[in-house]
Amino acid sequence: MTDESSYEIVVGLEVHAQLLTRTKLFCSDTAGAGAPPNTQVSAISLGYPGTLPRLNREAIQLAVRLGLATNCTIVRQNYFARKNYFYPDLPKGYQISQHTTPICRAGFLEVTTGEGTRTIRINRIHIEEDAGKSLHAGDGLSSLDYNRAGTPLLEIVTEPDIRSADEAFTYVTALRKLVRHLGVCDGNMEQGSLRCDVNISVRPRGEEKLGTRVEIKNLNSIRFIKKAIEWERERLVALHRSGQPIVQETRGFDESTFTTYSIRTKEDEDDYRYFAEPDLPPFTVTEEMINAVRKAMPPLPEEVEKRLSADYSLSAYDAAQIAGDTELSRLFFELSDHTKNYKAAANWIIGPVKNAAQARELGLDEMTIDMKTLARLIALIDEGRISHGVAAQKVLPALLESPGLDVDGFIGGQQLFVQTDAGEIDGWIESALTKHAQKINDYKKGKKGLISLFVGEVMKQSGGQADAKIVTQKLLEKLNNS
Repeated sequence: MTDESSYEIVVGLEVHAQLLTRTKLFCSDTAGAGAPPNTQVSAISLGYPGTLPRLNREAIQLAVRLGLATNCTIVRQNYFARKNYFYPDLPKGYQISQHTTPICRAGFLEVTTGEGTRTIRINRIHIEEDAGKSLHAGDGLSSLDYNRAGTPLLEIVTEPDIRSADEAFTYVTALRKLVRHLGVCDGNMEQGSLRCDVNISVRPRGEEKLGTRVEIKNLNSIRFIKKAIEWERERLVALHRSGQPIVQETRGFDESTFTTYSIRTKEDEDDYRYFAEPDLPPFTVTEEMINAVRKAMPPLPEEVEKRLSADYSLSAYDAAQIAGDTELSRLFFELSDHTKNYKAAANWIIGPVKNAAQARELGLDEMTIDMKTLARLIALIDEGRISHGVAAQKVLPALLESPGLDVDGFIGGQQLFVQTDAGEIDGWIESALTKHAQKINDYKKGKKGLISLFVGEVMKQSGGQADAKIVTQKLLEKLNNS
């Protein structure tokens, strides 16, 4: 391992976010993942001669939305350029992108790690079209799927402000939450709708001059971003120490070994021979358009988090969990309209409701749940008439199946109300103490924590219906007086 104090890394990130538009950037082909290969294509997205592109206005609006959220200046006068290079999954032999006029400039995101809060500057956000996808078979042959070709992307480019793998991890995590919150991108890295390129160099600590930059391409996991930076730091420092030259190159990442490998020497900008796209006119982002986008934006996560803490007295953890997810926020605010027990509302949304959605493989936006009924369930728990465990395990599934469920009637019919009958509870206590008779003397010798074992056994035997307070009180009386 290298000496952490002798060298520092300088990292800039290029994050590619696939936009949640209904159609592609320059034609009406459907955009979206999951379709059979080469079924979401047309003469335009396949680059046939004689076809002409037409700009998708929705992509411009989403770009402006992210630019506003990341404190960028929105560039009013824009044009597209051709970026020329050959690769089999690039149908036209060039990519339509932006060059000297990115739609968003000079923004920033603040991130917090164990080292404190830092501002990561964003150099630019520009719009471009995606390439297709190469599918490599084990026999040495490759197939091409052009469904993704022409899908609108935003490339979010930072300044070289990142100084550790942890900072990179935190930045991409924050950016991913933001684009999902804004409805700009679904953030699904496994499917490739959010991808990251890492630009990294090393230099002796205290030196101002930047070292030779290496690019690591197409990282599709935040964890892999961190691992790639950690590995590449070690490799570059070792080369620097030994006096070997560091080559400006593009490298890939091996997900099985967490190592990088050389792909090709890195192209310079001149190699792409940028020139203005002749088939697309320049476009203007007006003040009216910016104001309309700003008005339609949801509150930013930090604004929601502050509101949850100030108006609902939620803990920092609960507020952060809810504010970081648009659907969790929506469900919490809907539920809070029907109950004043905001802590319980947060616990239900973060816990049982979210878990139920995951178990059913549904998005939270697909969950059908009557919040007034859920609030009634919370009230019954507060009144001590049903336990939280029974409510979550037995009542919530029924409520999800029947949103208009009469919870009082259901709980009564299923005999789920908390059991307070002394005789019934005494029977469960006797059974629990008999089962754990060997622990009774340990309790009397001072192992008072065993009370939770006895209470847990009673609750298990009662199916969660026994009143835990009564059970605890009766057990203490029985154990202390016997």
